[in-house]
Amino acid sequence: MALVSADSCIAELLTELHQLIKQTQEERLQSEHNLVNVQKTHEQMQTENKMRGLYTTAKADAEAECNLLRKTRDKIAEIKSLLEERRIVAKIPGLYNDSKPPRKTMRRGVLMTLLQRSAMTLPLWIRKPGDKPPPLCGDYRCAPLCPVNFFFF
Repeated sequence: MALVSADSCIAELLTELHQLIKQTQEERLQSEHNLVNVQKTHEQMQTENKMRGLYTTAKADAEAECNLLRKTRDKIAEIKSLLEERRIVAKIPGLYNDSKPPRKTMRRGVLMTLLQRSAMTLPLWIRKPGDKPPPLCGDYRCAPLCPVNFFFF
């Protein structure tokens, strides 16, 4: 029963993702038109005061496109997490077809595959202008005179 509702939820999210992609494409076409206008006007006039309006509209279009892309990224992450949950539910011990339970020991390659699969479901963080990166688990600063401090920071 849970798999059926997950399938319908995933189908609904894919439909929303398709709509977001269409909106992104429309926004991109509109911003491309504005950028062409900026370029043509810039060739004709070299004063910045007359270009300010075109620059602000181009910037607003780019921000709108960026927001749509962020929404699209969030939908993709939500779909991936639902697919991962569905995969985990399908592996519940009561649902095995064979009589043998899963093996307790795994080889290195299998563990790496599991790690890669779980890493694919982690949300992608893209900073907005002015944002600081989130602190990592166990993250601490080096001493001020540490040579590593100059290399990384």
